Parts: sequence; C-alpha cells; structure tokens
Amino acid sequence: MNPQHAYSSWAEVDLSAIEANVGLLVKHTGVRVMAVVKADGYGHGAVPVAKAAIRGGAAWCGVARVEEALELRQARIEGPILLLGWVPPSRIRAMAEAQVSIAVWDPDQIQAAAATGQAGGPVRLHLKIDTGMSRLGAPPEQALELARLISARPEIVFEGVFTHFARADEPSQPTTVAQAKAFNAVLETLRAAGLRPELAHAANSAAALTRPEAAFDMVRTGIAIYGLHPSNACPLPSSFRSALTWKTQLAQVKTLPAGRGVSYGHAYVTREVERIGTVPVGYADGFRRVEGGIVLVKGRRTPIVGRVCMDQILVQLDGVPDAVEGSEVVLLGQQGGDKISAEEIAQRWATINYEVVCGIGRRVPRINV
Repeated sequence: MNPQHAYSSWAEVDLSAIEANVGLLVKHTGVRVMAVVKADGYGHGAVPVAKAAIRGGAAWCGVARVEEALELRQARIEGPILLLGWVPPSRIRAMAEAQVSIAVWDPDQIQAAAATGQAGGPVRLHLKIDTGMSRLGAPPEQALELARLISARPEIVFEGVFTHFARADEPSQPTTVAQAKAFNAVLETLRAAGLRPELAHAANSAAALTRPEAAFDMVRTGIAIYGLHPSNACPLPSSFRSALTWKTQLAQVKTLPAGRGVSYGHAYVTREVERIGTVPVGYADGFRRVEGGIVLVKGRRTPIVGRVCMDQILVQLDGVPDAVEGSEVVLLGQQGGDKISAEEIAQRWATINYEVVCGIGRRVPRINV
C-alpha cells in the first residue's frame, strides 16, 4: 500500500543505504565492525537496521539497554551483541541466557556476573576503561586488577576490553590521542600479564573514519551507518548515503485574505492574499516548535508559518502554485533536486543530527524501502 494512502506522516528507511554504508566501513577499517543500533536504530528501526547491517558485513551489534538486546534476539538476530551500558544486576541472567555480552567496570558487577554464571551458563564480559570520557568505566590503573578478577572465575568469559572517545569528531583536538595512548598502555599491561582478551575496541564512527591507528580489533559505528555526519568537522565521504526520509502530505489548502492570523497566538499574519497549507505533523511527532522551519513541496523549499502545533504545521504555498491537497511534503530528506538534511535541521533547532532522527516519534511509522 502507498504510505500516502495510509498514514498522516511516515519515515521511509532505505535499508540498502545502511547495508552499503556498513560495507564501506568494513572496507575502510579492515577490522570487525559493530553496528550500533541502540535507540531503535537511531530512530530508523533497530531490527531491520541490524539485519541490513549484518548483510553489509557487520560482525556485531551494539545496544544500550537490556530491552534493546532482547528485541534483537526475539527477532532471531543470532550474531554477537554487546550491551554497552549498565545492566541491572537482576537482568544479568537474562543477558546470559540470551548470549548477550555485557560491559563491566567494578568488582561488584564481576561478582554478580560470576554468581549468575554459576547458575545459568557463562557470562561474557567486556571491561570498560574510562580514559577520559568520564562516564562509565574503571580508571586505567584498575584495569589489571579487574582483568585478573574476571580471568580467575571460570563462570565468566573475559571477551573484550574497550573505551570510548570523547572528542574524536573534533580532528584537531589532542584529547583522542591522549585517550588512545592511555588505552594502548592498558592493553600492553594486560598483554604482559597474559590477560589481553581477544577483542579491544575504542573507535566510534568519527575515529573509525579518521584514525586507523585506533581501529584495534573492532570499531563501533553508529551515526555513520545511517549516512549521517559525525559532526560538521568530521563529514562522511560522499560515497555514504543517508537512509531516512521523513514525509507527510498536504491535508488542506486554503486561500486566506490579507490580515488573517495563522495558528496559535497569531504569531504570523498574512500580508496579502496567501495560499496556506495544513500539514498533519507536529511536535508530538518530533518536529520541534521552532520558528523558521522549511519543508519541501514539489521539490521547492516552502516556509512554515505560524507556530508549530502538537499535530499540525502550516506552510505558505505562494511559491508552489501547483501544490494541492494530497501533495507530498518532505520534512527531512530529498525531493526533486533539493534536500533538507538532518544536519540542516539540527542547526536550525540548535542541536545535533543524532537528536533529530532519534526524536522522530513512535507514532510515525517506519516504512522500509
């Protein structure tokens, strides 16, 4: 069924773009690629994205929550999965039974994993080292002690060690070099003690693209697999393709006289006779209540006028005289010869492209194409 006949607003996800982007990363890095599909695949749909990424060559999937890991397993995604965030102790057994690897960084977590392993099979652990992100992770000086604690328990498997770069998308910053140096020192300490696990990983999308020395045994790529730039300072190569297009349509087109107020508060008042279109999408769908918005209608940039409502926006159609009720409206993506990127929207909303796509609401259906 044509989505335009079924939905008020929908997002089309080009899975072939995700598959191709992962393939480019596999070729570029020469190591295992983890496709990070947390936050419902950055708003693209975790399960179809994971399947497309695996087709493209991804060796692992990465998630942030127990529920995200279980969703992949319930969808019969059988490859390795790493839960990158915190696991409540009561859910460690569920992760072990689902054969999901988990991150740890303190002795209590390791003991809890060992206790779970005694009852329900081995628990696979990745030791998280905080080299400068200052979020989760053990300080580098504790790495050897924790590695020994993991390796001493037969109920758990020391599968990996990892860190996370804080400023890899800022190429001129020395922070990433310092973090990589600290992580290399940890790896050398573990290697000297005979405790270096099979997998060491540190690079996010930005580092995977720009720092081959930080690839180690695997890279964890999120934003790049969706064809979105890690940052303005770290753009993707032109061979990458953005995967998501957010669409809606004109629900009504009317001609208003001069001096007519439009939308709540009459923040916009027509200056002359104007054609105004009503579009069934609003801030409840993730389209922010920010002035100065633009959409594409008939391939032409069309201004949003008046305040964004919960379920609707209004657009000024004088520049698109052939627009009629039912005409497709593109909020994010390409139409005709023009494109509104997530990066452009992020700049207008004073945020980042990650938040733009992750913020598209669940009541917006994702249609895989």
